[in-house]
Amino acid sequence: MRKEKIEVSHAGVSRSVAVVTAFIMKTEQLPFEKAYENLQTVKPEAKMNEGFEWQLKLYETMGYEVDPSSAIYKQYRLQKVTEKYPELRNLPQELFAVDPTTISQGLKDDILYKCRKCRRSLFRSSSILDHNEGSGPLAFAHKRTAPSLVLTTGSQAQCTSFFIEPVQWMESTLLGVIDGQLLCPKCSAKLGSFNWYGEQCSCGRWITPAFQIHKNRVDEMKMLPALGSQTRKL
Repeated sequence: MRKEKIEVSHAGVSRSVAVVTAFIMKTEQLPFEKAYENLQTVKPEAKMNEGFEWQLKLYETMGYEVDPSSAIYKQYRLQKVTEKYPELRNLPQELFAVDPTTISQGLKDDILYKCRKCRRSLFRSSSILDHNEGSGPLAFAHKRTAPSLVLTTGSQAQCTSFFIEPVQWMESTLLGVIDGQLLCPKCSAKLGSFNWYGEQCSCGRWITPAFQIHKNRVDEMKMLPALGSQTRKL
């Protein structure tokens, strides 16, 4: 019982230190490391765990704001799903982007992506989770079983897939399953794959979790403001 009280106390102190550090970051527009250093100068015993440190670095990256529409925030929230819902069931609805077939308009300059085979609307550009380009062929060197041409750091592979947040039409496919294929909900054409524990992009970057749509399976459609119609983006 005493041990449990001590653990709770330590967690509370760590949380308090994180809140004060976030306040310093926001009010003085300081990066995490500097704000934390300033706090420890005044209160040397102030400590926080790695989880809070990671969250405050994320807070810094988002410009000292918590923006649920930010791709960085969405990716962070998705990474926490397997911790909070290990059985991958009863996932919160806000985790899924709205199915574009249920709404007539998106954000300004939003691009709509449709199944290349049946033209069913699948997701919008606001659902794409961009990532820094990986090291290309070098990232796949460990998979080679035989000697091949020398790989150089200058050999960059282009991303051949979109990594997106899960969309409402995927829900029945994702619940209770670690990985699998993503099929068009209308014509069942294969669009890509998903894995809650991550997949590697063609550029070499590892994305966790991964909801991957191959670019050659979809077409881009953009609204024409003046006419209210759609045209294929070339």
